[in-house]
Amino acid sequence: MTQQKELTLQGLTTILKAAAGADEEVDLEGDILDVEFADLGYDSLALMETGSRIERQFGVRLNEATVLSATTPRAFLAVVNESLAQAA
Repeated sequence: MTQQKELTLQGLTTILKAAAGADEEVDLEGDILDVEFADLGYDSLALMETGSRIERQFGVRLNEATVLSATTPRAFLAVVNESLAQAA
């Protein structure tokens, strides 16, 4: 288990792809910070799996409702990084 202090957009997209794959038509390398997860091809199940992987990888506990309320990568990163900061 790696103790990291911050999840980056690149780290998030890597975990998203591992957890739920990637829609071939969506460029996750582009400017996606404020694009809705639904528009990126990710549903609530994909986000829950992503959250579970982050919990294991970073050794942090995420609130399920808070994770699901984060509808964009920017919001998701804020939730995760706040949890990481609190755990530090």
